[in-house]
Amino acid sequence: MNLPELSRPIAITPGDPCGIGPEIIARAWCIAPELTRGCFVAGDVGLMRRAMALVQPSVSYPVCEIETPAQALVVPPRCLPVLQVVPVLPEMPWGQVDGRAGQLAGEAVLWATRAALRGEVAALVTAPLHKEALHAAGAPYDQYPGHTELLQAESARYAGVKLAQMPVRMMLANNELRTVLVSIHVSMREALDAITVDRVLETLRITQSALSALLSRRPRIAVAGVNPHAGEGGLFGREEIEVLQPAMSRARQEGLDVHGPFAPDTVFMRARQKPGIQREFDVVVAMYHDQGLIPVKYLGVEQGVNVTLGLPLIRTSPDHGTAMDVAGQGRADASSMVQAIRMARQLVAGKAHGEA
Repeated sequence: MNLPELSRPIAITPGDPCGIGPEIIARAWCIAPELTRGCFVAGDVGLMRRAMALVQPSVSYPVCEIETPAQALVVPPRCLPVLQVVPVLPEMPWGQVDGRAGQLAGEAVLWATRAALRGEVAALVTAPLHKEALHAAGAPYDQYPGHTELLQAESARYAGVKLAQMPVRMMLANNELRTVLVSIHVSMREALDAITVDRVLETLRITQSALSALLSRRPRIAVAGVNPHAGEGGLFGREEIEVLQPAMSRARQEGLDVHGPFAPDTVFMRARQKPGIQREFDVVVAMYHDQGLIPVKYLGVEQGVNVTLGLPLIRTSPDHGTAMDVAGQGRADASSMVQAIRMARQLVAGKAHGEA
């Protein structure tokens, strides 16, 4: 897919300064210079210079400080622009959990989220946070399990609505498979309680809106069942009959192209894109976190992208954590970060096409 030039820049947050986030961003600039044109890091200049030296110790790209997001669109080629949006960082050791790192990571995300909500940036790509470091940072960051909840809360505040009026969903995607989750970071017991007609219907609507922008057409949506064999006509559970089918019927009345519910152990194969074989469905709506994430990650976590759906902004992220055990060694794989940037640009282009 040929991506058009950006009219507004894309902000990338470095994630936890002690993790692999800064390193994979620097590596992405080195291996995908055309893709990263028009992007900038909202973080700390010194941190990104350390990361770039780690990735390319002999012929590193220059790291330049910019004064406004718009300047990212006009920096010279082969240059990584950084906007200093946090206090200048002390040099912290790679691979260690530190509350100071959690605080500065959270501050960068808040700045970038607010910039996106104000329309100063076209999209937000977030490198991984460390949940323990975020919690150690204290208020307000300790109230958020991760990026998704922080972005949702800030977007709701900006819109002046209650949190429940800003529903969000997680989509995990790679080159072969896309899946959207009905529930995210809750216990299995809570996840089963979250499978209601209204919540499933809301998930289908959010999925329809997001994938229409990405694909420039109405997506074919498959729904995974809750129970083995999708309940086998009620023999193994009645959620498919009493919850999923009514939700899907209402979705079809609204014009959504929805199919299922299908047996969870086979539906992902039918939605997988393989060489020479057209996928049957564009996306699978999964009922809970691990049901949807295991198949995507099995196909290649290094290529996975996390997309937050339902927000009034575009946000993507690599589908992996901070990898403290390899941070600072110059060998972290940037493939997922590259794909996250690519996905953000695709969503920006799709949104612009839809508004044209």
